[in-house]
Amino acid sequence: MSLEGEVLKGHLDMLVLAVIRSGASHGYAIIEQLRELSGGVFDLPEGTIYPVLHRLEDRELLSSRWVEEGRRRRRYLLTAAGRRALGEKRQDWTVFTRAVSAILASSP
Repeated sequence: MSLEGEVLKGHLDMLVLAVIRSGASHGYAIIEQLRELSGGVFDLPEGTIYPVLHRLEDRELLSSRWVEEGRRRRRYLLTAAGRRALGEKRQDWTVFTRAVSAILASSP
């Protein structure tokens, strides 16, 4: 099973920040971590992640630098603002999922 499009759209920033929280990473590695950690549910094409990374960097939630790792890659790292934003997004997610679960549990 894989989730695509609109279902994932509003949550991808949070998921990317959460993956990068554990350390600097490049785009393809972030895609692989999302796939692995989600048990294959988040199987994203490469073109999906780069606009997210650029948007998060423009908002100063990530910083990046070029590194040589056999080949030249851009590595992304969470900033202090990114750590705060992730914390806020986690709280919002908890409230949201509790509310949705309560509604679904009460439905016949």
